[in-house]
Amino acid sequence: MDVVYNHCCGLDVHKKSITACAITPKGKEIETFGTMTHELFQLVDWIKSKRCTHVAMESTGVYWKPIYNLLELEEIQPMVVNAAHIKAVPGRKTDVKDAEWIAKLLRHGLLQHSYIPNREQRELRELVRYRRSLIEERAREISRIQKVLEGANIKLSSVATDIMGVSGRAMIEAIINGVNDPQTLSSLAKRSLKKKKDDLERALIGSVGPHQKMMLKTQLSHIDFMDQQIELLSKEVQQRMEPYEEDIDLLDSIPGIGRSHAEQLLAEIGIGMEISKQFPSAPHLCSWAGMVPGNNESAGKKKSGKTRKGNKKLRAALVESAHSAARTKNTYLSSQYQRLAARVGKKRAAVAVGHTILTIAYHMLNRRVPYIELGADYFDRRKKEIVIKQSIKRLETLGCKVTVEAIA
Repeated sequence: MDVVYNHCCGLDVHKKSITACAITPKGKEIETFGTMTHELFQLVDWIKSKRCTHVAMESTGVYWKPIYNLLELEEIQPMVVNAAHIKAVPGRKTDVKDAEWIAKLLRHGLLQHSYIPNREQRELRELVRYRRSLIEERAREISRIQKVLEGANIKLSSVATDIMGVSGRAMIEAIINGVNDPQTLSSLAKRSLKKKKDDLERALIGSVGPHQKMMLKTQLSHIDFMDQQIELLSKEVQQRMEPYEEDIDLLDSIPGIGRSHAEQLLAEIGIGMEISKQFPSAPHLCSWAGMVPGNNESAGKKKSGKTRKGNKKLRAALVESAHSAARTKNTYLSSQYQRLAARVGKKRAAVAVGHTILTIAYHMLNRRVPYIELGADYFDRRKKEIVIKQSIKRLETLGCKVTVEAIA
């Protein structure tokens, strides 16, 4: 095989140690380093002393990040590779063998690096992902409040849609303060919940113990704290997104996509020209995100076509957006979801609509064009003659005589 890189290095990265193998025209050298900061500087100096131009690393979790950050500052091309792509020969598994194997593959140009965005986007991605984690944790804490209320036989969630709304929050705080009278508690209802006052009185009959009041108080304090942190993170994300407000407005025009989803999409797939550089086409981007069926065929038989893992954070945001788009009225995306859900189920339909949303977002960001709504009747208009024939046939089976006349 041809040698692509004369000076290269392979790293097998672990939590406490890093095994490095440098291959140069002079030969092969292997060293082991720790993962403390001063030891990472020693690693970088050692790589530079070998005049390595490319470094490939295999890592678990986030242990590659400190090394990548340091190598990025030097005139060295760092690469993070998928461990599944570089499996060594079975029975010869050691850290030294792994590092040596990575270096050999890199030397002959046989490694495909993972997509690692620039530092600005990596920081933005961390902020957006952490904000989403806090939002998910807040939802779990609300579920815990509901469990405590159920344990006290308080059926507030059976009447109120949102137990953490203005009315529900006021009732829970009154329960914590020792109010047990159902009529007094139901009088705290606001707006449309006032119409359900009788149901509220029956739902608020229960027995709340001292330990349950303490748990409710702690859980409300935790939710308030998370609300503050989510607001701080949102301000920071908004500040970093100010130069890209035009991109956010473009994505926000897609049904099912809100500002938070638009920020998450940009944080995951890239900002500005980064998208077209990394992803040459929309199918390429959808495949990377794990929003396309798997390709598994052997001996003329198609096996499981389940989707790849892809980018889990981006995939979750797209599926969530697909469910939101499915609830919109008279839109192309809602029509697509309804057609597919009846045939393949709601979950697969959501993935398919998420794939469509990502494809639309790619072309909008790449071409700088606004969203164009095709309409809910797009599928019927595309095969107008077939729909007319099927409708006539169904009416004739019911004993009707049909005459079709086109409207000018």
